Amino acid sequence: MAVSLDPIATFRIEAQELFEHLETVLLDIEANPDDKDLIDSAFRAMHTIKGSGAMFGFDAASVFTHHLETAFDWVRKGKVAISSELVEVALVAKDHMRILIEHPDEANSSDGDAILARLAAVIGTAPAKVTLTRAAASQNPTLHKSATYRICFRLPVNALTSGNNPLGLLDELRELGTCTVTAITDDIPLLEDIDPFTCYLVWECLLSTEHPRSAIDEVFIFLLDDMELKVDIVEPDGRRLGEILLDRQAVSAEGLDSALTSQNRIGALLVKEGLVSSDIVTAALAEQGHLRGEAERAAKRENAGIRVQAERLDELMDQVGELVIAQARLRQMADAGKDIHFKALVKEIERLSSELRATTMGIRMVPIGALFSRFRRLVRDLSRELGKEIQLTTAGEETELDKTLIERLHDPLVHLIRNSLDHGIEAPAEREAKGKSREGVIHLSAVHSGAQVLITIKDDGQGIDPLRVRAKAEETGLIPSGTDFSDSDIFQLIFQPGFSTAGTVTSVSGRGVGMDVVKKAIDGLRGSIDVTSTLGVGATITLKLPLTLAIIDGLLVRVGKSRYVIPLSTVEECVERRTVDDTISAGFDFLSIRGELVPFLRLRSLFHVNTPSELFQRIVIVSAGGGRVGLAVDQLLGKHQTVIKSLSKLHAHVPGFSGATILGDGSVALILDIPHLIDYGQTCEAHSRAS
Repeated sequence: MAVSLDPIATFRIEAQELFEHLETVLLDIEANPDDKDLIDSAFRAMHTIKGSGAMFGFDAASVFTHHLETAFDWVRKGKVAISSELVEVALVAKDHMRILIEHPDEANSSDGDAILARLAAVIGTAPAKVTLTRAAASQNPTLHKSATYRICFRLPVNALTSGNNPLGLLDELRELGTCTVTAITDDIPLLEDIDPFTCYLVWECLLSTEHPRSAIDEVFIFLLDDMELKVDIVEPDGRRLGEILLDRQAVSAEGLDSALTSQNRIGALLVKEGLVSSDIVTAALAEQGHLRGEAERAAKRENAGIRVQAERLDELMDQVGELVIAQARLRQMADAGKDIHFKALVKEIERLSSELRATTMGIRMVPIGALFSRFRRLVRDLSRELGKEIQLTTAGEETELDKTLIERLHDPLVHLIRNSLDHGIEAPAEREAKGKSREGVIHLSAVHSGAQVLITIKDDGQGIDPLRVRAKAEETGLIPSGTDFSDSDIFQLIFQPGFSTAGTVTSVSGRGVGMDVVKKAIDGLRGSIDVTSTLGVGATITLKLPLTLAIIDGLLVRVGKSRYVIPLSTVEECVERRTVDDTISAGFDFLSIRGELVPFLRLRSLFHVNTPSELFQRIVIVSAGGGRVGLAVDQLLGKHQTVIKSLSKLHAHVPGFSGATILGDGSVALILDIPHLIDYGQTCEAHSRAS
């Protein structure tokens, strides 16, 4: 059974989100240095990280972040101007803050001191030190739950003459959380008796905060010996005004009962009868409103969303998969019987099962924008390292994809973007010589297309030269010399292991590794890659991926006595053909469809089926990655909702299959690996052309 997240793990998840937000905002600030909203947003993120870090015991992170927060507070106040150097230091500081929270035992305090020295040089201050003992940096965190305090304080009568500003104290309280302030004016004398140097006011504050009680004392730390301060915890329990006044001891129970016998409002009656001052009633009403608002906000927070472990979502998806299998068995039983009531019940269960499947898949779907935002920093840093001017633009950030796909897409996209940065986009001087702008553009986009998501990486660089790729492939023996290949076939060669057309090896690329890793990763996600390019204009790489890896719609087919599943998203059409009409060329089969020669694979031969063949073959035309291949089967059994099960370790590396599923009768059907079969078919076609 899954174990719930502990508070520290929850904090680290929230901190991860804050770090991603802070990085995005800092990059936006670099492009828009005069945007005050962005600067305020960065400051708030730093302030939250600092406060939350201290709350959970990450003192080293809190102290370090405090100095960065101070620098951006100066930016807010106009004392320091935003510069590229300041943003650079802030990004490096953000990386160090992440280490201090995610891996505090691995953090090096000298690294933090060096970063703060750079920060001091940028903003023109003396460098700060943040060295803490390891015990302080890794101590057991102390948790503080949100609480609401009623704070009543009266400053010393000489507070104003000694330089204390009560407004500053109130501002500090407001920084701790949600704060409602009421001034009590009962002690203010008549005008002719007022001493302008005496503080007569009393303040009542309702403060809802996650900070500990000691944080309130720290606000008044220099006045505690001479002032009056009372702090009580109150609960946001929706109490009535009279109950609040009784709790405050502002009115007696007898006086309250007397006032309640009237039809007028209780507060006005108590003031009228002289039982309590109007300021006290105002303060009590403010408390009532504050507590009511805090209760409503708490309810909204509870209803807004909850955090769920990824393992629990996986368990839920597995259980839904088992339900789909059981429902298929139930459908088979219903089809075999004649009870119409039973069939109607099975149909209703199918509907509920389908809705539950859709809901569960929806829970697992997350916007791809969070993944896209990670690459802004990558493009920024690598373009500077390569001496290029490159801008990353994005579109379709709201496109949703299964969380597992999101996690496994990061590394392939990193390889593709790095390749565009190094090989695709030219240096600024070279671009100007070609009549282009100095700044190159890499455009990252995502869009839904039926049961697939298309992710496109497009650049306006020099493009891919098919002649150069062909020459390199022939030189390394990947393809026979003089073989007739289309440009799309040629471009697929860049995904071969060890293949590279780079003249020199850089720290970014050129070793011939990376693109083959991309191909394997996308194949593992049951996706495909299309490459198009125009020399001198740019290149476009499109990843076609399924929406989910858990449950798919498939076409169930029979070959001999065995059944197989073809992912329905890859199926283009089905054609029928008499077995005697087969044309065999050099051991490979071809089919002419509307004038196009399409290779097709005899699955009976491929799977060594020895049973007698059918009079008619059904050929399923499938496509992926721009290629088309026909799969000859004995029978089409219809659409099948397929719960994907991983193959065992013994069979995981058997080519041609991407998984298995359990059918309604309890038997197992293998799921065909379409990209692998298409590669096999294209290889057959190439050998046929060469011969």
